Formats: sequence, structure tokens, C-alpha cells
Amino acid sequence: MGEPIGAARGETDVLVRLLEAPTEADIAELASLFDHYRAHYGQAIQAGQSAAWLQDNLRSGRLAAFVAEMDGELVGFATTLDVPASLRLGHYWQIRDLFVVPSRRRLGAARILLDRIRSSATAAGALRLAIQTEVDNVGAMRLYEERGFAPVEGYRGLTLPLVADEGS
Repeated sequence: MGEPIGAARGETDVLVRLLEAPTEADIAELASLFDHYRAHYGQAIQAGQSAAWLQDNLRSGRLAAFVAEMDGELVGFATTLDVPASLRLGHYWQIRDLFVVPSRRRLGAARILLDRIRSSATAAGALRLAIQTEVDNVGAMRLYEERGFAPVEGYRGLTLPLVADEGS
């Protein structure tokens, strides 16, 4: 599962790999991109906090991270959760975060990330793959629907903030 997969012939070369047993250098590089992702959603960048958070969640197994590279540069990432599916007595994967740097969008990185995650989830025996995004994120919705994701009808997401500044 640590083998990188890449773009089809004729496309920009994008390599995607799962960060298995991430090193300090892997986490530091991912944290830099993760800070850009958080800033994109209006969160303040706090030196070292993203790296510590990623290290804790990746090394504990609560999250897995896939990274996309172009020309040796990290250009995107996605994080996933393995979630118990109690009614089916199985499990499914949820894509928690997906981000590609703005200057490298529309070159296939997000599509290849999604395809790699799908193949990894299938290989792990997951029953389904879930993702959520803002209703006005038209580009993401188009991409997800092109890759086979469909809206879930009949459900409504609810949340209960447990702290004053309840960022997700």
C-alpha cells in the first residue's frame, strides 16, 4: 500500500502515496501544506501546532494521510478515517480533508488522490467511501460526482459544539 501510483500517460505526472509510518520530515512537509489548507478555511496558523496534531493523529492511527507530489514537490493531500459501520457489521472510509495548492489545481492531483483512496479502501474491505464538502463548493462537487460519489438523500448532518470555538 506504500507504492506510489501516478497519472495516466499524457497527463501531468502526479504521484500519490500513503504516508505509512511517517517520519518527522514527512510530517513537517505535510504540516506546511496542512497550514495552507487551514488558512484557506480562515484558521490562524500557529507554528508547530499542525505538525504536533498531525503527528498525534497519524501515529495513533486515528487518521491516515495520502500525499500528492509533482516534480518532487508536495502539492496536495487527503486524510481518511476508518469508521465502524455498525448496521452492516463492517467499516467504511471517510475522506476528512482534501486539498491541492491553488497553483496546481486542475492538473489531476485531486482526481488521482481520490482514485488512490478508493483503491486502498476497496483493498481494505471498506463497504463505502464517504466525503462531505460545503454546498457552494461547486468545483469539488463536480469532481466528486465525476468520480462516482452521489449525494446522500434523507439524512441531515447535525453538530453539537462542546467548546466555544468549535472548529472541525
